[in-house]
Amino acid sequence: MSPAAKAPKRIPTVVTFLEMTARPAMTPPPAPPGRIALLRAENPPVHFYRYLYDTVGHAHYWVDRKKLDDIALDTLLHNPKVHLYVLYAEGCPAGMAEYDLRNPAAGQLSYFGLIPDYIGRHLGHYFLFQSVLNAWDEGIETLRVNTCTLDSPRALPLYQRVGFVPYTREDRYIELP
Repeated sequence: MSPAAKAPKRIPTVVTFLEMTARPAMTPPPAPPGRIALLRAENPPVHFYRYLYDTVGHAHYWVDRKKLDDIALDTLLHNPKVHLYVLYAEGCPAGMAEYDLRNPAAGQLSYFGLIPDYIGRHLGHYFLFQSVLNAWDEGIETLRVNTCTLDSPRALPLYQRVGFVPYTREDRYIELP
């Protein structure tokens, strides 16, 4: 095998970093029609997390958690300051929101997204708003998130719609495992 064949594939992207410095004061969006539930997954099994992460993030080249072995990922998921919320629609997983609250001065919405089958069903705004409120309920001072040009083109406007404000941008490369 040639050295070029062993080199990881690098995909260029532009990352936008956003933050929110106060709990949103706007009126919450209405709940979408149908049976919707947002539940915190307490002590989620690694395989369930990987299902959500891979299903939500596949089209957007989410790779960071794939670089963790099961033990490291299990340790992260069982940290009491790392929260995973799952959106359910009609009893099925429809999306995930993971946030890291280990730094109370700046909580991080680490991952947020919908399973492809549920995109276009008017779930995203409601789910993001509720996820943001859940993070603020933990006593943080700032909430941060980032999105990139590999994410849905609707991601950045949605984050801004719920009150996140961009504070910087960076050119980066995603290295596929």
